[in-house]
Amino acid sequence: MCSLRLSHARLPATLEIDIHDEFGEVHRQAISAERALTVYLNKREIVTLMTLGADPEALVVGYLRNQGLVPARDDLEAVHVDWDVEAAAVVSRRAPDDLEERLGQRTVTTGCGQGTVFGRLLDAVGIEPVPSTSLAQSTLYALLENLGAYNETYKSAGAVHGCALCRQDEVLDFVEDVGRHNAVDTLAGRQWLDEDGAAMSADIFYTTGRLTSEMVLKVAQMRIGILVSRSGVTQKGVELAERFGVMLIARAKGRHFQAVNPEQRLVYDAIPTRRAGDRKTSKM
Repeated sequence: MCSLRLSHARLPATLEIDIHDEFGEVHRQAISAERALTVYLNKREIVTLMTLGADPEALVVGYLRNQGLVPARDDLEAVHVDWDVEAAAVVSRRAPDDLEERLGQRTVTTGCGQGTVFGRLLDAVGIEPVPSTSLAQSTLYALLENLGAYNETYKSAGAVHGCALCRQDEVLDFVEDVGRHNAVDTLAGRQWLDEDGAAMSADIFYTTGRLTSEMVLKVAQMRIGILVSRSGVTQKGVELAERFGVMLIARAKGRHFQAVNPEQRLVYDAIPTRRAGDRKTSKM
């Protein structure tokens, strides 16, 4: 990996514009950036991603990793991002033999902004069950409190999703982007680009978005056994979580959560006092 050439073409995640409020007054307002980045693998056009542009090389590497289009991190030779032409050129020593077939078979996922899963990757035939990580209820609450210190772009401009790599209640890395699939791909890319870093020891993945099939699949590829979200789950997300052994923690806000596949892994050591008016069940 020491020979990998990277361009380091980061751009600010926000910019300011003039807005006119309900009183007719003009103010400067921060908004989230949204930039098009077309990815080329060995000169073959792969996809155009809409992104903040805050860490484009990691996003591109993670996207190719999660789509199975670069078999191993040592196959990467160069990742060059040029914002003048809105393109990322990736050079890999190897590419799948069935690349053209995969590019011709793509499933549009429920990821915001239209995520894509190429070929038969959604079936995830080669993915093994992930580690059966345990989690204490008190640790989950501590993690949610720690995550409150992040979301810088969301706090200033909104219109983004955030994802984090965590080790129990410790936040190891946090990324925001215009789509949750971009944020998870960026974290997956950072894992590969910093293979000896702390992110490799992550055992929990956090996202602000829904727990869909795409999210579960990508987290399983990263070998992480717990997926936490402040949002809900989908049917396919639950099916894949059961298949790979991922424990889902949905609707995680304050002291509330909804766990899926928690058997013998979730330790109830901080059960809150039930208050009058609390619902026993709620929609996923």
